[in-house]
Amino acid sequence: MKIHVLLSPLNADELYFSDKTTVVIDVLRATSTAIVALANGAREVIPVDKMEFATRVSGGQNLLGGERNSKKIEGFDLGNSPFEYTEDVVKDKAIIQYTTNGSKAVVRAKFSKNLFIASFLNVDAVVEKLASLGEDVQILCAGSGGMFSLEDTVCAGLIINTLSGKVKETEFSDSARASVILYEKFSDDIAGMLKNSEHGKELLEAGFEQDLDFIARINSYSIVPFYNHDSDSLKIEKENQTEAKE
Repeated sequence: MKIHVLLSPLNADELYFSDKTTVVIDVLRATSTAIVALANGAREVIPVDKMEFATRVSGGQNLLGGERNSKKIEGFDLGNSPFEYTEDVVKDKAIIQYTTNGSKAVVRAKFSKNLFIASFLNVDAVVEKLASLGEDVQILCAGSGGMFSLEDTVCAGLIINTLSGKVKETEFSDSARASVILYEKFSDDIAGMLKNSEHGKELLEAGFEQDLDFIARINSYSIVPFYNHDSDSLKIEKENQTEAKE
């Protein structure tokens, strides 16, 4: 199994992902929030790459969720904090998700044969899925404004480190190897790493410390959201919906 990490969505165009197995990571906070929403019973999360498209496809029938520059967008139902996506709010609802980085990264990778989303919250579940497929893996870090982000790369390193323990023969690209090195450096204090990352500091200043502490909880969920090409949305198997682990 060959494992490669793209440190920014700008490193590849949409067609690059054709016929590939891809994992998209936006730890702070799009993929973390989508995982929580789907675990809490949302019917689907529909990622979009343009805010205008989000309002157009909503048509007043679905929840609009997301952020621009870490702030809830005027007219949206929800922001981008996982704590907003409670069961009583999202159960059986479709959520249109627009975020500064994460939803755009998912759309960039939409032509992948298999497309999953991950964060620290569901590492083991994603690793089990990848190991069962046994195919080469592309890990796409959403980054920040097209630039490198520490938290996404560290999460990629954790996924790779865990996956290499389950798959006998793995081959790392240079970026995959660097991701593992970064994970090993910060593995003892993921929450601290998040709070000292560039975007983490911005979220702290905006009052989202609780989000950072929650998102640092490795393997709180055992679901693997996948991109459904028929509906252009993220879904999970219904029987896999679960509450957060204690």
